[in-house]
Amino acid sequence: MPWDPDGATDGGSRDRRASRCHPSGPSLTRGRFRTKAGLGQAGLLAAMILCAGPAKADLRLCNQTESKVGVSLGYRDTQGWVTEGWWELKPKGCETLLSGSLAARFYYVFAVDYTRGGEWGGRALMCTRDAEFTIRGIEDCLARGFDRNGFYEVDTGEQKNWTIQLTEPDRTPATAAKP
Repeated sequence: MPWDPDGATDGGSRDRRASRCHPSGPSLTRGRFRTKAGLGQAGLLAAMILCAGPAKADLRLCNQTESKVGVSLGYRDTQGWVTEGWWELKPKGCETLLSGSLAARFYYVFAVDYTRGGEWGGRALMCTRDAEFTIRGIEDCLARGFDRNGFYEVDTGEQKNWTIQLTEPDRTPATAAKP
């Protein structure tokens, strides 16, 4: 589904907290990986996996790569569009990006490979900056002194709990299967 800024539902802002994930019930999405030189397309880059577990519901991201990565997140809350970053994930590490039941169907991710270079991104342009940030609004990023990057869309299917699996650009996770 193409990115539509009006297609996301309103949700609430959340606190950041670390967590471990135990994925099950896979479904897939496609993303795009670019090197710093802007070369190449990757096939399947991110598999969204619904985590089964206790009553706790969160939006998590697990870094299944061999690299340290930085992650930023875009979403819509009751006051409009928000982008937040950076969560730094060690290789094979997981992080809770939003705590509590998900209030929106669509979330947007932009990630950077700190070890090997390159990034995971998409067509949804949103504001970022190099240092830790929370930015309200996705318009006029450059004029407001921010960077602008393309985020890829994550469709949670209106689930209340979701884990995004960030994978190597040239391989598909062994647990991934078509829905």
